Amino acid sequence: MTAEIAHPWPVPPQDGYTVDDLLTLPDLPPHTELIDGSLVFVSPQRDFHTLVMYLLERGLRATVPAELRVRREMTVVIDKRNGPEPDISVVHADAVRSLDQTYFQVRDVLLAVEVVSPSSEARDRDTKPHKYAAAGIPHFWRVEMASTDLQPIVQVFELDKESRTYVPTGTYRDTLKLSVPFDIDIDLTEINQL
Repeated sequence: MTAEIAHPWPVPPQDGYTVDDLLTLPDLPPHTELIDGSLVFVSPQRDFHTLVMYLLERGLRATVPAELRVRREMTVVIDKRNGPEPDISVVHADAVRSLDQTYFQVRDVLLAVEVVSPSSEARDRDTKPHKYAAAGIPHFWRVEMASTDLQPIVQVFELDKESRTYVPTGTYRDTLKLSVPFDIDIDLTEINQL
């Protein structure tokens, strides 16, 4: 008697997966990302992650200019072997083509936001910001949970166009008040009322 396989895992192609695979393979779990030709499956998220995404999305939508749009959990095609999914993106309005759209090109992204989770720390702190900067995304925010009071801490970065790296421009704990990439004023303490 042979043992049955409970779940057949996909065998990657010799040179890794491509963005075309990511966008067309059937039955991939929601929010699967492509990093360096490897499929990355997302673990279940903590309540903190969900609430921060809601808070930031709501705050960005309140002040986003007409020529921009706010999207959450959409694939960003960087190149043939990289299709990460920022938690929140601000994209150019003309990049929004239809309601069944599943991705944006990296050139259409003005801001990428990652909320760090225990299962994605290295990707959110190192891998993805490095790829976003190298691809030219002008603004990046990394959000983490403060160990003392469990409040969100937003670290804001801007692209240095010459080095293609991010330069930190501020760390925000109670209020996220910025003038770039547009006027933003988000009360981060509202997470306690959600």
